Amino acid sequence: MEMSAGTGSGDKQESSDRVVAPGLSDEEFRDLLRLAGGADSVELKLTIPHEDQRATIGALRLDPLDAQIRQVFFFDTPDLALNRRGVVARARRVQGRRDDSVVKLRPVDPEGLSDRLRASPNLVVEVDAMPGGHVCSASFKGTLGTSTVSDVVAGNAKLRKAFSKEQRAFFAENAPDGVDFDSLSILGPIFVLKQNTKPKGYGGKLVAELWLYPDGTRLLELSTKCVPAEMFDVAAHTRAFLQDRGVDLSGEQQTKTKTALEYFAGRLREGAPSA
Repeated sequence: MEMSAGTGSGDKQESSDRVVAPGLSDEEFRDLLRLAGGADSVELKLTIPHEDQRATIGALRLDPLDAQIRQVFFFDTPDLALNRRGVVARARRVQGRRDDSVVKLRPVDPEGLSDRLRASPNLVVEVDAMPGGHVCSASFKGTLGTSTVSDVVAGNAKLRKAFSKEQRAFFAENAPDGVDFDSLSILGPIFVLKQNTKPKGYGGKLVAELWLYPDGTRLLELSTKCVPAEMFDVAAHTRAFLQDRGVDLSGEQQTKTKTALEYFAGRLREGAPSA
């Protein structure tokens, strides 16, 4: 299905699209279509309520021994000044891979991004869509050495060393006045188990991420990526697949980044250790 089909090629097609985008007003629906039309990709996400996580893991036959281990660090002020501005700074250690980092800005309007930014091969514009909401983000991604993040969090390297010159410039353009990398606190780490899976009967790749917090709570997110033109087809297929396996699609949704930032910032303000 082409994205243009949902923007005026016929009432029948638009009605069909709305079936897989429930809970959105007409204005929100049009905004989703417009943002997706200017994005590089769309990521469809669903967080699973805590009480349904075990059943979901069993229904999808997810095996933690097949998962990749990740250690995620966020960087912000104790009062989350960056987050309030829509800026996210994050670095990761990934099992079997080099470290990586990202500086993200959201929400953004793809039409408002300069040609200079869009020309960078390290900039990704993506729409995250979940039941009841969506947001478009611009992310500058970077690849680091195998020990860069460890050196930074241990205090053996400046925080800015975890980010490229291009990322630092993007950060400076969008961060609040007076907030630079040297003024940020380390929020984390949080351990993540990520598994890419191709469930029988799905016909595509489904990603499961289990975020493990120091207090024992867990956040389970299911996601899949697609090109914007296939957004509604993939959403309909994924929705039907998960419903057939008894996965609850009506639970309250959480975003991984916001939940992690608020958790670790709260512990920082209380004087408690992160981990």
